[in-house]
Amino acid sequence: MQRICLFPGTFDPVTLGHIDIINRSINLFDKIVVGIGKNSSKAPMFSAEQRMQWITEMYKDEPKVVAAIYDGLTIDYCKSIGAHFILRGIRYVSDFEYEKTIADANRTMDPSIETIFLTGEPKYTSVASTIVRDIIRNGGDASPFLPQVVINTINQLKPE
Repeated sequence: MQRICLFPGTFDPVTLGHIDIINRSINLFDKIVVGIGKNSSKAPMFSAEQRMQWITEMYKDEPKVVAAIYDGLTIDYCKSIGAHFILRGIRYVSDFEYEKTIADANRTMDPSIETIFLTGEPKYTSVASTIVRDIIRNGGDASPFLPQVVINTINQLKPE
């Protein structure tokens, strides 16, 4: 059985914290699908297609990592792609409490799909997409938190 993993999230934008989790999980799985979930209750700053393009560009030389856009329940998407693992990054204890609740619900819906938690590198614990979006919206420099491909896009969007 191939070890396929779904790393779900909004990735709006993709941060160095996300990249840390993806990079450290590459040796754990045969394939990692970075699943860009469409969440109707959130108004994203960047289109799902833009977020997918960033991930595709960053991992163009890593065949184990692919990006995809999905809608609906994460557990249903796992089944549709043959993933038996869900990857989640944890920064703080509060993240774990929230993520464990979701993992328990997913396990109830399908006990064959296991959630794997990776703790983020300490240098990335303060990196959250919500904070990064606020910095960008207010004209601040979010580059310490972002991969270069995302910085390039943001710089192209800035008025001259």
